[in-house]
Amino acid sequence: MAYSSSHGTVNNGPHVDSDDDDKFERDLKEILSEGSNSNNHSNSTGHSELGSGLSRVGGISNAATGQAYRPNTLPPGTHSATMKSSVIAPATSNIPLSSPDHTRTPPARSGTLQPVPASPQSKIDSLKTWSFNTYKFTRQMLSERLGRGSKTVDADIEAQIELLRDTQLKYANILRLAQALSSHFRQMTQTQQLLSDAFNDLSQKNPELREEFLYNSETQRVLYKNGETLLGALNFFTSTMNTLCTKTMDDTLITIKQYEAARVEYDAYRTDVEALQSLPKDSSAAHKLEDAQHRFQIHKEKFDRLRSDITVKMKFLDENRVKVMHKQLLLFHNAVASYFSGNQCALEDTLKQFNIKLKTPNSDKLSWLESLN
Repeated sequence: MAYSSSHGTVNNGPHVDSDDDDKFERDLKEILSEGSNSNNHSNSTGHSELGSGLSRVGGISNAATGQAYRPNTLPPGTHSATMKSSVIAPATSNIPLSSPDHTRTPPARSGTLQPVPASPQSKIDSLKTWSFNTYKFTRQMLSERLGRGSKTVDADIEAQIELLRDTQLKYANILRLAQALSSHFRQMTQTQQLLSDAFNDLSQKNPELREEFLYNSETQRVLYKNGETLLGALNFFTSTMNTLCTKTMDDTLITIKQYEAARVEYDAYRTDVEALQSLPKDSSAAHKLEDAQHRFQIHKEKFDRLRSDITVKMKFLDENRVKVMHKQLLLFHNAVASYFSGNQCALEDTLKQFNIKLKTPNSDKLSWLESLN
């Protein structure tokens, strides 16, 4: 039996006509030449030309099996993706040999560490622990305020803490008043400067009162100059007081707050241990008591460590406070007394004694004569 095709007749036997071989070679060369000419076309054009070239040799390539080549027909059970991957482009074409699947996620590199998300169970456990501890500590604080619970008290440390807080309030009040004095005094010196300029201007326009205006202008100028010197001392005093109140003392007070929180935690676990010790002895109670004693020991060590830290900090703070205030009070007294007594030399010596340098306007700018040098 023989099957006819558009390119010739092929018998069932193993022999193939030589004319058919020549046609196959010519068609194959034509396909290769068409593939080399398709370098400047898009990939879709190359695929269409490849399909048309293969359709011309379909009869010969499938004649042996008795099936005609159909470009748009797939064997039964074959997926389209398999057909796409099985198409082989000519050697001279720009069509890639393998069509990568861009929708597929690339595999992770072996050297990179992927973040491990926290499990919901661990978050729930953390929330339970936090809620339980918050309830425990709040209950301890309320019981202390209502007079029902016992409180660990160190009389010596509590007295020092109370004294420190009272001292900070009083120093903050002195700082506020000194800042107000400095602000008012700055306005007064600025007024004195304007008054001196006004007197000097009138001395030029009123020859009959020239000497009187000049006397008053010079007096206001001297007062303004001495006021600027006193203002430098006041600014140094307020700056040092601000550092002492808002930084040095606040650092110790932060440690005090941590100490008080640790004390509440310590008393809360101590109350739990005392309550469990009063219960009847059994295996469950013994296990709870052992766990409570372990937690109590941890918080006891934390409480003792903070108590030691706060003792050392308050000792150094007190020494530093006395030293700083001794210097600042001496500066304040000498500067104010020298200014209002009219002793300009003593006022300048006071600033030199405490290494205070006045920053005058345009002090950083050089004159045109200095810039020439």
